[in-house]
Amino acid sequence: MSSVNRQVILDTETTGLNARTGDRIIEIGCVELINRQLTGQSFHRYVNPQRAVEAGALKVHGITDEFLADKPLFVAIADEFLDYIRGAELVIHNAAFDVEFLDEELRRLNRGLLNDYVGSVHDTLRQARELHPGRKNSLDALCERYQIDNRQRTLHGALLDATLLAEVYLSMTRGQDSLAIELERSDRGGPARGPVSSRGPLRIINPTEQELTDHHAVLASIAKESANRCVWIAPAAETARDGAD
Repeated sequence: MSSVNRQVILDTETTGLNARTGDRIIEIGCVELINRQLTGQSFHRYVNPQRAVEAGALKVHGITDEFLADKPLFVAIADEFLDYIRGAELVIHNAAFDVEFLDEELRRLNRGLLNDYVGSVHDTLRQARELHPGRKNSLDALCERYQIDNRQRTLHGALLDATLLAEVYLSMTRGQDSLAIELERSDRGGPARGPVSSRGPLRIINPTEQELTDHHAVLASIAKESANRCVWIAPAAETARDGAD
């Protein structure tokens, strides 16, 4: 009997950038994945922060003090929120930011920390940086990279961003998920990819003389730029070349 894998994709909007100096959460948006399928069960609440929204934050999300004035305090939604995320793996982009804000809100209520209620927290920003080093890994950049339509995202919004992040996360982990399925099948004693005999013979295409010449020229260039540390050149060849220099 397979276990249910429940994940909650979470995003927040805040009055500013620093939870430790009193900035507060003003919006929480979550969507649910069960066994990598969106269920349509979401959690979305605006929160009265009892303080003004900073001008810089207002430019990002457009949520005004006037709009938040009649919204509930965090204490009024805390139980509902914690029940929704309880036991799940949270998936958050730049998780340290959101977790710190949620921890501060829970501390004010003497309700412990976020990790007391969830199974784990997965940071998609850290994952994206590992997959795409040296490239932009904002949510917008990832949407563009994975061809996810984000044209409606003219301003940040917690529920919209959580929904987009769910699509990004599924795209980033699709290959990993397929590999996990294959390994699981193999562990159970079944074929990982089907019987070998079902495959046709491998076709071997040998390079032309010109292709070989071009290939060795590229390797020589790499070796020159890397102080003769080209890993694609056999040690014996490197030794001979070093002696000729």
